[in-house]
Amino acid sequence: MMAATTKWVKLSRRLGTDGNPLRRGADKIEAWLVPAAVATFLAMCPLVALGMSTWAHADNAAVARAQQSWHPVKGVLLRAAPGPAESDGGANTWMVWAPARWIAGSTTERGEAPVPAGSRAGSVVTVWLDKRGQVQVPPAGPGQVAGLADTATAVGLASLAVLLAGVTWLTRRALDRRRLATWESAWLAVGPRWSNRS
Repeated sequence: MMAATTKWVKLSRRLGTDGNPLRRGADKIEAWLVPAAVATFLAMCPLVALGMSTWAHADNAAVARAQQSWHPVKGVLLRAAPGPAESDGGANTWMVWAPARWIAGSTTERGEAPVPAGSRAGSVVTVWLDKRGQVQVPPAGPGQVAGLADTATAVGLASLAVLLAGVTWLTRRALDRRRLATWESAWLAVGPRWSNRS
């Protein structure tokens, strides 16, 4: 029972709720900065995760809709595509840009095209062209979309954490400046009286 009481007293002091008359408003605000940042992060996590996942799926759906006006042509890789080849049926294959050659209409074109990572030079690949003949990145498969959504969610949560840490740090700096200014003005008021006593 004593240990629980001691822990409660320590927590009460740390959060500035112990009724100490010497504790200033800035001290109380600073005591609640980290708990407020953590609570905000935990409250925002589901919203950020849902938002980033929705964005990744919507972006891929927009590419899939745009693909309806594209036309595929067969191309040949001129150089091996960098990166490891995935072996899980292509569900998680990374797309990289590599030099390729393809025939569009009656002309042979050369350029960079998105191809599966690890593809060998000379292999036949599908190149998607829009109405203007520009190379387009095909929409991601279901496994790739899930990976993109996970990555977007992780980036969103990390950005939220950095933002909250930055706001906490800036608020703490502002409170420190305010405290120093208050201490300096208090010292200017009391210091001369002490000096006159001698």
